[in-house]
Amino acid sequence: MTGNRHLLTLPNILTAFRFAVVPFLLLCFYEGASKWIGLLAFTLFLSAALTDLADGYFARKHQTESVFGKLMDPLADKVLVAAVLIMLIPLGRVPAWLSFLLIARELGITGLRGIAASSGIVVAASRLGKIKSVFQYTALSILIFPQELLPIPNLHILGLAVLYVSLLLSIWSGLEYFFKLKKLFLPNF
Repeated sequence: MTGNRHLLTLPNILTAFRFAVVPFLLLCFYEGASKWIGLLAFTLFLSAALTDLADGYFARKHQTESVFGKLMDPLADKVLVAAVLIMLIPLGRVPAWLSFLLIARELGITGLRGIAASSGIVVAASRLGKIKSVFQYTALSILIFPQELLPIPNLHILGLAVLYVSLLLSIWSGLEYFFKLKKLFLPNF
C-alpha cells in the first residue's frame, strides 16, 4: 500500500491528467468543428499544458520527485503534443513534414531516455528542453484557438511561426540530450 500512496502525489496526478485529456482533445478535432468546439479544444489543451509547468514545481516544492514522475512526465508531454500535431495536419494548420520532425525528435529522445533508464540512469528534462516545450505549447495553443473568435488577422500564421522556432529549439535540445547521453554510455567516443 505504501508504494501506491507514493504514486498518488499531486505531480503524478497532474501528469496523469495530461494522458487523460488526450482522448477528449482528439474528439474536438474534425473538419467543420464549430468555434465553440475549437474553444473547448483550446481550453483542454491549455489546461493540460499548464499542468506540465505545475507538476515539476509541486514535485520540487513538496519534495515528491519520483522516478515514475521523471519518466512519465515527459512521456505525457510527448503524447499530448504528438496528438495535437497529428490532428492539426488535416485541418491545414501544420505541415505534415513539420509534425513528423517534431514527433521524430520526441520519439528519439524518449528512446534515449529509455536506454538510460534501463541502465539505472534517469535523465530529467533539460532547461533547453523545457524552453522548447513552452514554445511548443504556445504555438499549439495559438494554432488550436478558433481564429474567428479573435480579431487578429493571420493568428494561425503566428502560431506556425512560433512552431518553427520550437523546431529549432527541438533540434538543439535533442542534440544536447544526445551528447549528454553519449558521454554516459560512450565516454571515450
